[in-house]
Amino acid sequence: MRQLPETDRDAIRIAQEPQYTRWLEQITATGGCAHPVHLSGSTTTLDAETGEILHHYDTHDEPGERLSVRCRNRRATVCAPCSRLHAGDTFHLVRAGLIGGKNVPATVRHRPRLFITLTAPSFGAVHRAGELCRPRRDGGRCQHGRPISCGAAHDATDLLVGQPLCPDCYDYTAHVLWHANAGKLWDRFVIGVRRHLASSVDLVQSRFPEHARLSFARVAEYQRRAAVHVHAVVRLDGPAGPDDEPPAWGTADRLSDAVRATARRLLVRTPHSPAVGELALRWGVQVDARPLRADGAGLDDDAVAAYVAKYVTKGAGDTGAGTDHRVSTWDDIDMAPVSEHVRTLMRTCWRLGGLPEYAPLRLRTWAHTLGYRGHILTKSRAYSTTYAALRAERAHHVGHSDIPSTVTDAHWRYVGSGHTPGAALIAAGIAEDLAESRRIGADARQEGGGANYPSART
Repeated sequence: MRQLPETDRDAIRIAQEPQYTRWLEQITATGGCAHPVHLSGSTTTLDAETGEILHHYDTHDEPGERLSVRCRNRRATVCAPCSRLHAGDTFHLVRAGLIGGKNVPATVRHRPRLFITLTAPSFGAVHRAGELCRPRRDGGRCQHGRPISCGAAHDATDLLVGQPLCPDCYDYTAHVLWHANAGKLWDRFVIGVRRHLASSVDLVQSRFPEHARLSFARVAEYQRRAAVHVHAVVRLDGPAGPDDEPPAWGTADRLSDAVRATARRLLVRTPHSPAVGELALRWGVQVDARPLRADGAGLDDDAVAAYVAKYVTKGAGDTGAGTDHRVSTWDDIDMAPVSEHVRTLMRTCWRLGGLPEYAPLRLRTWAHTLGYRGHILTKSRAYSTTYAALRAERAHHVGHSDIPSTVTDAHWRYVGSGHTPGAALIAAGIAEDLAESRRIGADARQEGGGANYPSART
């Protein structure tokens, strides 16, 4: 035993515990969660009228006198089992807003709907994948003496892709401040689209909510140059939301025109700084707005939902654009496993975060995400269902929902989180087994002719 690695010794110790079978049931119930939360306490369910105890659960008889529950982390690099569950919820959340379901009427499929992409502007020339990177007949060099051209054909996996041709020419300050104001840019963009739609039909802007409602679900994605761009599903409804038909003038073409015009002219200015000045922040010139048609022409609704769901599980570390954990000192940035381009962005966040005029942006707190402070996925209230509703529906499906006419008395406290080395090894094996079972089941459904969408299996 002493010659075995610590992980193996710990796994053998756990397997020899008297309550190993029950512990295994708990870990299996979490899907093999990589970083479970451990709780201690009890729940008592009583009849609301008579006070009779209908059910009582206490962790006193559980292994270690605790109950393990999922960590619910969305990042695949942190917990693959929980991220898979989160991706599945996202798929159904986005899909319901496209074709109905989850208390959303099926008529939304016939509304004006777009799948749009808004990019960040250029902050400097970077290496590109595909054909010749940046060919120039005359070559040439920048003011720092570096070549301003690149005749190589980079593969998509080339580490040079996304890296600046000249780091000294690259505007790292604008990049960070654009990230920090990306949420404001999106909010102004939504307002601008509403105003453009109202103006296009000679409608007073303040009365737009009386005629139509703009609903959306958006996801942020880091590009190879470590800049965020936005994918979003945008839908036009009547004033009451998904239960109401839009006005006759509300067409996909008019909505597309409003999206493109607003993205071109939108402008957000940063507070003036003696060190930086005042920057004018805009969306990039590349704006894509593709209609989603009920007749199946163009983009497929399920493919769009799967595409959005795929990106919510990616953390900053997974894309190489930052880290999944916050940094607390300048030395943490030096030790981060990132490219020099990303490290410079993190250092820029730290430096700008020390300036009083940028204090509200909390740039040092968000240095690990390169200044980006928004949620990965956000949606408008009327777009579709919510994560909370989907989780409640899943709890009801497995029989954990509240019983009518009862009162629940619960007392719980946090007692720890994570696994020991041996427990982590066993949990990883459980997660792999469950993933393989899902794959086999999906293959069987596909052979049987059933629908098979990647995100729907999560």
